[in-house]
Parts: sequence; C-alpha cells; structure tokens
Amino acid sequence: MGADLPDYYFRVRENGALVFRVDTENRQRRIEMDQIAVLNIRNGEIKPHGDRTLSEDDIAVIRDWMTDRHEVLAERDVDDILRAVDHLNLTTQWAQSRATDDQLDTVTDALLLAMHDLRSVLVRRKADRLMKDDKR
Repeated sequence: MGADLPDYYFRVRENGALVFRVDTENRQRRIEMDQIAVLNIRNGEIKPHGDRTLSEDDIAVIRDWMTDRHEVLAERDVDDILRAVDHLNLTTQWAQSRATDDQLDTVTDALLLAMHDLRSVLVRRKADRLMKDDKR
C-alpha cells in the first residue's frame, strides 16, 4: 500500500490547500501526514507551516500542483457555464410548457434582469475582442 501513495497530499480548501508530506516508512507502518505548508491559490503564496523550511523539491511539487489546480478550476468554470446554458434551455422549456402564471410571476423579473445583465456584459466583451482583433 505504501508504494501506491504519493509523497504529498493536498487538502483543498476554498482559497488553496494545506500541504502534507506523506510518510509510510515508519515502524508502525501507519500513514503519517505531516503538514508542511499552506498555500493560497489566488495569489500564489506558499507559507511554510510552523518553523519548517521547504526544500526546492517541496516548492517544485507545490508549484506544479498549483498549476494543475488552476487548469482544473478553469475547466470547471467553463463546464459550469455550459451547464448554465443547458439550464437556461430547460428553463425556457419549463416557462413555455409547464409554468403556471403564479410561478412565472415569481421568477420573471429576476430572470429578465439577470439575462439583461449577462447579455450586456457578453455584448460589451465581444465588442472589445473584435476591436482588439481589428487593431492587429
């Protein structure tokens, strides 16, 4: 079992992770996790835990994990938006085929404002991209 475990474990939290070094090479053959750092994914900060000094290998592994984590989070963002598109389609079908007048009264203003806001942002950002492409 020890050979299958990674050398580091990252306990994800909202702004980053706690980093642990995994040790299975002890007399009791127990898995021991020793916290070595706290990292902030948003600003790239890596803080050694307590009075620890991180090795170059530690920092390299942490930076690699942070790069991979950024990619995962970016993929999730896009996936969440594509799910939102699906949900908008389902909402349209619901409004057209099943919604009662009372249900529509409850959601219409909030949906219209949110969709108007989204449309304004998307149109502005697309115009910005087109203008930038024209300048090239």
